[in-house]
Amino acid sequence: MMRMPFVSVVLVVYDMNREAPRTLHTLSAAYQRGIEADQYEVLVVDNGSPEPLGEALVRSCGPNFRYHYIDQASPSPVAAINTGVSMTRGEVVAVMIDGARMVTPGLLDYGRRAFALYADPVVTCPAWHLGPKLQQLSVSEGYDKKQEDALLAGIDWRRDGYRLFEIGTPAGSSKEGCFMAMTESNAVFLHRRGFDALGGYDPAFDLPGGGMVNLDFYRRAGERPGTELVVLFGEGSFHQLHGGISTNVPREETRRRVATWKAQYEIIRGECYRPPQARPVFLGHLHPAVMPFIRFSAERYEAALARVQSGGQSPT
Repeated sequence: MMRMPFVSVVLVVYDMNREAPRTLHTLSAAYQRGIEADQYEVLVVDNGSPEPLGEALVRSCGPNFRYHYIDQASPSPVAAINTGVSMTRGEVVAVMIDGARMVTPGLLDYGRRAFALYADPVVTCPAWHLGPKLQQLSVSEGYDKKQEDALLAGIDWRRDGYRLFEIGTPAGSSKEGCFMAMTESNAVFLHRRGFDALGGYDPAFDLPGGGMVNLDFYRRAGERPGTELVVLFGEGSFHQLHGGISTNVPREETRRRVATWKAQYEIIRGECYRPPQARPVFLGHLHPAVMPFIRFSAERYEAALARVQSGGQSPT
């Protein structure tokens, strides 16, 4: 009999039969390092995919994987996330709103460690896009799933998932590096009691894809009184092409959609979005493949320090 898991991962998928199996493998005990299968669980919530991912595939990833299909699902993933969290058992929940995001092998172990070090942490990691540029740009220049498949085939990521850094580009939310404020989390960990205190993801964000609901939750979680924002600077989540609502459409269409999302956010919250203002702490280890990103992050941080030096303000 398996013991009660400490971490419950809720992964939302929609029409991702190419991408989700890779994501699921990166969450499996065969890939993750420093954590055993009975220490965490993964609940895959299929938000009404026309071709369901299926329970057999999900359960093949390990005894700690479960699958839940939502029929007649909303275009927004909010209900899928909140329902998923309500079905899990862990003291800590980790929400991944986008099932197309592969993760690095230390994510779950270091995410778990943060809760032994801090009383009430919110844990995140930098986000990346697979490919040579932000996918909003690369798809307009011919980058496609076939090229992405070839990139992944060329790095043996199943043996060493940190090699994903070799074929990725920092996402817009991480474009200033890991030492500056990141605008979003695509793998956010927090205590279940914290998730409940926030009321989960806000159903007012009802646009397809949820609009800015993921950013909204990250800000609200990161600014709860007493919360410590922990950045796993040596880990990452890597977005695969899948026809995403913002990442895999032409840049002009992305701008139009973002304008709509911002307008809804301002109506709901009464102000423009800004990332959590908490000063982060950093946890993890450095694989050689992530070192170029760390150097880039340090350069961006130093540049920001220089810009605000006269005012004595922190760049974060």
